Amino acid sequence: MKFADRSDAGRRLTGKLTHLKERQPVILALPRGGVAIGFEIAQALDAPLDIVLVRKIGAPWEPELAVGAVTDGAAPETFIDRHLAATLDVSESYLQEETTRQLAEIERRREIYCAGRPRPEISGRTAIAVDDGIATGATMRVALQAIRRQGPAHLVLAVPVAPPDTLAALGEVADETVCLEIPVGLGAIGFYYHDFHQMTDAEVTDLLARAPALH
Repeated sequence: MKFADRSDAGRRLTGKLTHLKERQPVILALPRGGVAIGFEIAQALDAPLDIVLVRKIGAPWEPELAVGAVTDGAAPETFIDRHLAATLDVSESYLQEETTRQLAEIERRREIYCAGRPRPEISGRTAIAVDDGIATGATMRVALQAIRRQGPAHLVLAVPVAPPDTLAALGEVADETVCLEIPVGLGAIGFYYHDFHQMTDAEVTDLLARAPALH
């Protein structure tokens, strides 16, 4: 299956989530690409849309290869794949420096995306975490852990594409997983989209502004 773009993927994913419409869902998207997915789901379920600011900690020579991830908050949630870091001989000093750098980027994005924007209450509601695809799962794992700390009654992971082993591992963190494509040999996530352009901050803020109001 190839998706035309993230909006198309979001609409297709919505078809697997309609059973959650009456359970007070809150859509929590990972910027930037996940916001386009989340927007379509929020529209269909008449649910508030918010973001989870998570940044991957990439390998020194390959930033897209996640050896960990970090999310913001009073006590930032951090996950490091110790086995992968050891295999790649990634130093502890690099991990600490990169974590600090990514937290600064998270703060920058929060100021851009969320300035003056009220955040929906998650406690006791159904939280649906979404992204445009998952490879290693490090980023999404941190996001799910951060959401779990806020006390949702039911935590759902919903993505258009993810490999089976990663999806199974994340299923231990989420209460429910929904995925349209589960290829054994994932390759690049962009392969599953005809249009997989890098979204801009302006696109993200526009979608958040047009999403259903908080309730």
